[in-house]
Amino acid sequence: MFRYYLIIAIQGYCLYHIYKNKKPYYWYFVVFFIPILGPIIYFIINIYNKRNAEKIQNEITHIINPTKKIRDLEKKLEFSDSYSNRIELADAYVDNGDMPNAIVNYKCTLKDIDQNDLYARQRLVLCYFQIQDYVGVIEHAEKIENKSEFKGSKQQFCYGLALKELGKVEQAEEQLKQIDRPYSNYDERLELAKFYLENNRVSEGKELLIEISDESRHMTKPNRRIYRNTIIEVERLLKSL
Repeated sequence: MFRYYLIIAIQGYCLYHIYKNKKPYYWYFVVFFIPILGPIIYFIINIYNKRNAEKIQNEITHIINPTKKIRDLEKKLEFSDSYSNRIELADAYVDNGDMPNAIVNYKCTLKDIDQNDLYARQRLVLCYFQIQDYVGVIEHAEKIENKSEFKGSKQQFCYGLALKELGKVEQAEEQLKQIDRPYSNYDERLELAKFYLENNRVSEGKELLIEISDESRHMTKPNRRIYRNTIIEVERLLKSL
């Protein structure tokens, strides 16, 4: 049984490594469809060397037992309560789906005035959105909305939706419209189309849905799989109009 979970962990790590490092797409097929030999081939060719062997072993362990990573990072923070150690712990809480503890630790880093608060606030916007605390989303989004990194970002999208949820329709539209970029941001643009429809602006909503539908016909097969549910929802809404 342990061997089975180890194989799954290695396969998962290889798939993550392919995505993170933008490796050629054929590696997905090698790793996924050749369960044992594929990951081994990818691992040897693309990952393994003596210098990072220990790091890889730790990461695989953390995939199998994610709470171990958090315990290790908590001990590391106890030994040295530094900005980087607390950010690392907060990130680990996010990876484990524990947004309240992630928020506590990100907010602690804001006390260090010598550090740039951009990253922590970016993460706080996403964490608060996950727990549907829209006031918290707006509080931290407004601290970074003038930063270049904010424009067109996931944080700006969450900010727009938070404003919508709190009834600030005009401000919400101002933010959401900046995510409307052709051949990208399909999920976000679908939400913008729904926003138009919910606010009795049917022609604008329909126009955006048609754009997304037309663009979907030119997607690569991998993208069509990724955005399959989005495309289905777009077509459903168009049929209902």
